[in-house]
Amino acid sequence: MSVIYVLLAISICVALVFFVAFVLSVKKGQYDDAYTPSVRMLFEDELVETTSEKNNQSKSQTK
Repeated sequence: MSVIYVLLAISICVALVFFVAFVLSVKKGQYDDAYTPSVRMLFEDELVETTSEKNNQSKSQTK
């Protein structure tokens, strides 16, 4: 029975170490995405045109 308590304590310590590592990496900006905004700017016009074309097509089909 005492082995369960030891394993439980070890698993909680390991979980805390991973949680602290995650929090530190978030604070340092490890997960900040610097690439997607620059690429998104290039493709925004295409997305707007396709949605406006679909709206125009649906309006012309309903008339």
